[in-house]
Amino acid sequence: MADRYKGGSFLLGETDPGSIFTAEDFSEEHRMIAATVSRFVGEKVLPVMEDLDSKKEGMMRGLLVEAGELGLLGADIPEQFGGSEMDEISSTIIAEGLGCSGSFCVAHGGQVGIGSLPVVYFGTEQQKSKYLPPVATGEKIAAYALTEPGSGSDAMSAKTKAVLSPDRTHYILNGAKQFITNAGMADMFIVYAKIDGDKFSAFIVDGDSAGLSTGAEEKKMGIRGSSTRSVYFDDVKVPVENLLFEIGRGHIVAFNILNIGRHKVSANALGCAKLAVDLSANYANERRQFQVPIAQFGMIKEKLARMATYTYAAESVVYRTAGLLNDILQSLERSGPEGGRAAAAAIEEYAVECSLGKVFVSEVQAYVVDEGVQIHGGYGFISEYAIERLYRDARITRIFEGTNEINRTIVPTTLVRRAQKGLPLQKAIEDLKVRLASEVPVRENEAGIVQAAKDVFLFALATAQDSFGGDLLKNQEVLGRLADLAILAYAMESAWLRARKSAGVKAESALHKTAMARAFIYESIRKIETSAAEILAACSAGSQAAQPLAKLGNLLRYAPIDLIALRRDIAAKISEAGKYVA
Repeated sequence: MADRYKGGSFLLGETDPGSIFTAEDFSEEHRMIAATVSRFVGEKVLPVMEDLDSKKEGMMRGLLVEAGELGLLGADIPEQFGGSEMDEISSTIIAEGLGCSGSFCVAHGGQVGIGSLPVVYFGTEQQKSKYLPPVATGEKIAAYALTEPGSGSDAMSAKTKAVLSPDRTHYILNGAKQFITNAGMADMFIVYAKIDGDKFSAFIVDGDSAGLSTGAEEKKMGIRGSSTRSVYFDDVKVPVENLLFEIGRGHIVAFNILNIGRHKVSANALGCAKLAVDLSANYANERRQFQVPIAQFGMIKEKLARMATYTYAAESVVYRTAGLLNDILQSLERSGPEGGRAAAAAIEEYAVECSLGKVFVSEVQAYVVDEGVQIHGGYGFISEYAIERLYRDARITRIFEGTNEINRTIVPTTLVRRAQKGLPLQKAIEDLKVRLASEVPVRENEAGIVQAAKDVFLFALATAQDSFGGDLLKNQEVLGRLADLAILAYAMESAWLRARKSAGVKAESALHKTAMARAFIYESIRKIETSAAEILAACSAGSQAAQPLAKLGNLLRYAPIDLIALRRDIAAKISEAGKYVA
């Protein structure tokens, strides 16, 4: 396979365990960064969450300044512009470490991600010199203004308008944005508007610009301490030198930034899920019913095991993708005015992995915090217990950075379009058809089941293409199920490769990882069978579905294992540690 085609290639064949990055591959510097973030969150943020969520005056900004002093705001900013210019692994570690901090995590993400990365990647040297140094220290707060009242997921239908002034020195902005994070304290906004009503473009707008105003703070279900407001532009004058990138190419800025934003959100979700497992394991050990800790009850064991298993798979996905992004970014010459744009284009190579990771990990987070509340029982519904806040804060993650529904459509759509440009999906499909002409051997181990997941995706995609032709991309229900097949294949493989890679390093740890990977794989393959069968039924009505369903059965022949016993072993490890361990 040509090197040009990297993103999505996990579906085309086996992956070498040594080629992926895992959390066990952290360098000493990575571990130091993780420890720094953990101390900052544990000592500075979590103890004041109640004050943060009540929006105590100046607290959020003060914490952001403290984070800046520790270098936690400048990870993605070049050193020459005041940042610490860390690798993508470090940036992911920071995002994960802050994931349990709810409102602060969201404010931080608005500052270091979508609020400043457009300048990092697409800004001129002058724009970077002016705006990035104060962002890296927290002196200035950044916000990203894309969403409008009438355009949520359909960003290109924005109504905010920009018109060049008669003297050609300013653009004059009019319009409104909605649900803008950090709006109440922002000193700079990345704003998207249509020049002359049709050329979708990006601008850097100073927060103190005449005519710029914000609405009242939104009263939210969760992340209550983060500022979320509408932003209004009434003849706001923006200097022409604050046009970001090129006229009419704002979508390039927006969509490239969202790719990395989705990866960071998945890391945030992972951090939240880990804390939920920790809180639940500790509570289950301490809470006694019928004179025994509830951690000894079979159904609680199963909950803890599945929470840990899903979190392990999520962690495997997050750092595998971080490794892919890091490798491609490290291969670039990023100095000079074009370096940032090259980085953004490189990140786009892994748009599929960023989208599927965001969907998978945010839904793992949702499952884990929900089960965490259930383990806590009535106490999980009481705000005195941290799991209650985690549950509320987690809900937004499936909406942020493109809803999970939008991201599900991105996965197969991008793969199909890349296949038209050379990604050898069709060759993989043809190879599969040759194998299906004879009986596919029974899948005898986890590696075989992982391959079965990939085969099922290819088979379902080919069947859907044959059935719907050029209309496939209009059938969202089918696209969503195809996405689920790809998502689970990536997660299953990531979990299994990580376990295999660790086997030669720490035997005891590898046994636990292997147990969690196996539990995840055997549970997920059942979900894959269901989604694939629904796709095939949508493609072939009545008796015509018999043949493709028979082929699906041929692909999914494997011997089941005792998942109940396996989960008991996993739960024992989690209960013994009183927290998430991998």
